[in-house]
Order: sequence, then structure tokens, then C-alpha cells
Amino acid sequence: MISQSTFVDLCEQELRLCALSPGENFVVLSQGDERAEYVDAFMAAAQRLGASPMNLRLPYSSSASAGDVGVWTVGNTPLKGNRAAVDVLKAADMVVETLFLLFSAELTEIQQAGTRILTCIEPVDVLARLFPTAELRRRTDVATELLSEARTLRFTNAAGTDVTYRIGYPVKAQYGFVDAPGGWDHWPSGGMVITGGADDGVDGRVVVAPGDILLPFKRYVQAPLEFTIEAGRITEIRGGVEADLVRQYMADFDDPDAYGISHIGWGLDERAKWSALGTDQRGHGMELRAFAGNVLFSTGPNELFGGPNHTSCHLDIPMRNCSLFLDDRPVIVDGEIAVDAMRAGGVPVGV
Repeated sequence: MISQSTFVDLCEQELRLCALSPGENFVVLSQGDERAEYVDAFMAAAQRLGASPMNLRLPYSSSASAGDVGVWTVGNTPLKGNRAAVDVLKAADMVVETLFLLFSAELTEIQQAGTRILTCIEPVDVLARLFPTAELRRRTDVATELLSEARTLRFTNAAGTDVTYRIGYPVKAQYGFVDAPGGWDHWPSGGMVITGGADDGVDGRVVVAPGDILLPFKRYVQAPLEFTIEAGRITEIRGGVEADLVRQYMADFDDPDAYGISHIGWGLDERAKWSALGTDQRGHGMELRAFAGNVLFSTGPNELFGGPNHTSCHLDIPMRNCSLFLDDRPVIVDGEIAVDAMRAGGVPVGV
């Protein structure tokens, strides 16, 4: 159990990484009484740093960000239609948001105004254990450079996955903190790099193997779950009970774009645990998305990269024991990082 005073200290360290400066306008965005301890901790930490903090508290309108109850409808947030609130956030230098704004039009608009935005919704002990580090940022920068130079990404596994992405969008890195105007990040999520395939540029088969993780359902897959993908669209879903669950879940959105392909990337954080879900069902699951060597296969929206798919239906599936290639160069082999400079304690590129 982490005390509130220790949490304030932790938030101060985080805001220092985010380069919060004296006199900057700082807003903590919340809804109802949700995560009140996060609001208090960030407000106190910002005051310590000489910023001008305020709490923008909206009426409670759950977006099911934790996945504990309700449907995870990404992009559909309590900010929708609230112009006054959006304008307050656009006028801020930095925002910490506790709602999960990712994939929303409002997030994009706020970023375009130059506001830097940090999402923080995970349990406090997870925030502490996976606190961002300069060394992890260095390794993430190596991964970002490699992915930015690639034209194709292919990943495979022993279960039968073989899918190729013709890269069509920019690369996004997540360090666990945000220090650039107009940037967004999520604490914790250090060591993640993602991109998107061209809208018609993803083809092949993804076979989710037993032990891979279905989010937002928060469950380990028990039997193979197969997606057939043609020209960037899921055309068939096969398998057992999990396939039935995914088919019904996607169909219930009644949205053809639910069958699009979202981001693809991998995790580098050696502190994050694949096994965490077995003993801890709390939170949004960033640890599960960030563990070293996982390939994060995702379906649905691609507006994070400026794409046209705005569906609220989103699946994240961290997969183990995969091999990932950039223009045929192996980057991950059977779930192990294959580039020395991306490994914990690895040697920087060029040394």
C-alpha cells in the first residue's frame, strides 16, 4: 500500500520528467469522484513545482476505461460535445487526464493546440513499479528509429500467424511521460512502439495462441483464435469460445469499421509481467501491453495516426513467442528481443 504522501512524491517526479515549469497552466481532468486521490496528488505535486494547477471535474459518465464493468468504447468520452471543457484544456500547457481520451477527436484537437497530455489511470502500485526511466527511453528511441526506417512489418508465430503490414502511418513511441508540446503519453507505458499499416495494406493470418491476452476482456486465451485479414480488413474469425466472444462483441457495435486493423508494435519493458493478469485484474492493462518481447496486435480505430477509422470497437491482443521482422530484418525472435540496443543493458547503436 502506497501512502498518499508517497504518491504525491511520485507524481512530482513524473511531472519533472514532463518538464512542468513554474507558471505553466496545469489541469487535472477527472469525472465525478473517480480517482480523487490522483487529482489531489497531481495538484499538490504541480504546486510544489510552481505551476498553476486546477481540476476540471466533469459529471460522471464512465467510458469503462478500466474494463471492469461496461463496454470499452474508445473515443467516446465525457468531453464529447462539451466545448467549454475542451477550450479550457486547449488553453493549458499540460493536462493529466484520468478518463482515457485516446482515439477521441477531442484528444486530437487538444494536442493540436499545443497542450501536452498525460493519461494516468493505472493502480498506484503499478505506476510506482513501472516508473519511467531514461534507459528505457533510450531503448525505445532505438526501436522507434528502426520502425521509422522500415517499409514493411511482418510477424509470425508457431501457431500459424503470418501477416504482413505495408507501413502507411507514422511511428508513435510511448515513454511513460510527455515533455513535448502537443504530445501524448500514458504512465505507465514506457518501452512501447507502434505504427499502422496502410488502410488496405495488411494481409495474412493472425493466430492468437493459448496464453496470449485478450483486452479489454482481461483473459488469457485458452484455444487458438484465428483472424483472416485481407486488404486491411478482418474477413473471418475462427476458433472456439473466444472466437464466438470476439465475433459477437464486434458485431454488437454494428459498425463495418470495427473489422479494420488498428496499430501494431511491440513492448520493451523487462519489468512488466505477462503473468500480471493472473493475480491482478485491476486497471486498464498497460503492463500487459508493455512486457518485453510481446507483439501487440490491435483491431479497430487508426485515427491515432491520422487515419479514417473512428470506430469505438477496439481490441488489444498482446501476443507471446512471436517473431517480428522489419523489411526482413529480425527484431523479435520467438518472443525474445533480437536487437542488442533494445535489450535491457544493451549497447547503444553505433557503439
